[in-house]
Amino acid sequence: MLVKRLRDCSQFEARDRSQLREIVNPNTEKINISYSLAWAQVQPGERTARHTLDCWEIYYILKGTGIMHIDKEKSAVYENDTVFIPPHAVQFIENRRQEPLEFLCIVDPAWRPDKEHICSTADEHNS
Repeated sequence: MLVKRLRDCSQFEARDRSQLREIVNPNTEKINISYSLAWAQVQPGERTARHTLDCWEIYYILKGTGIMHIDKEKSAVYENDTVFIPPHAVQFIENRRQEPLEFLCIVDPAWRPDKEHICSTADEHNS
């Protein structure tokens, strides 16, 4: 049986500038699954960097509200909302509220650094 506690997962700043805790990833531990699961947080007034993944991703909003941007579309997202992000879509999420925005990220196949691409600074200013 594998039981992991979020508080025991190391927190770090991800390449997209969110605060991240990787919960399970078959690339870094012996678990026979195809996906990875992580907890992410975006501080008030902050946003993630524009980026793409070579695989699909799902966000499940745990706390707070935000604005999700996927390619040319954007939508408000709230607690208990689920967002599907297709492979290669330009994405970022912003937190315009005064409380942290927390969400789970499921990536399939499992997240690897070489499958995530940060968009250029010039692209980021055009969002």
